[in-house]
Amino acid sequence: MRQNPDIEISLVGEEATIDLGAKLALNLRAGDCISLIGDLGAGKTTLSRGLIQAILGADTEVPSPTYTIVQTYETDPAPIWHFDLYRIESPHELIELGFEDAEDDIMVIEWPENAGSLLPSQRLIVELIFTDNGRSARLTGTTPEWKQRLNDIFDRS
Repeated sequence: MRQNPDIEISLVGEEATIDLGAKLALNLRAGDCISLIGDLGAGKTTLSRGLIQAILGADTEVPSPTYTIVQTYETDPAPIWHFDLYRIESPHELIELGFEDAEDDIMVIEWPENAGSLLPSQRLIVELIFTDNGRSARLTGTTPEWKQRLNDIFDRS
């Protein structure tokens, strides 16, 4: 059963997806986990790129980690671990990749459903959906803190 999103945003064009990533980046803290859900081509990597480049600069190369499975970026307040779990067949494979070590840092996870029970329960869920006008993003905080942070980010009381 899917939760109602806390925030729903229309994303018209790639730039809107990049801007959403940048907006989220401004509020990241050590220990944060962002789960990116969506079909192939929905914009998960584009959002990740916007988030990482907002912190490290637009010239930072942010490739899709589809084949490497994880890319790490040294940032302040904590390193960012960008996971793409599309090719993961079992959550046990994640242990070898340092998945549990990343929980104290910032995790951005594409295809989070493949993490199984290893996926942190306290996270921001960003679901990217194709619409008639392009895409939309449904943001759901799994904790009261995430819900408050979403209200602060998007200036909603």
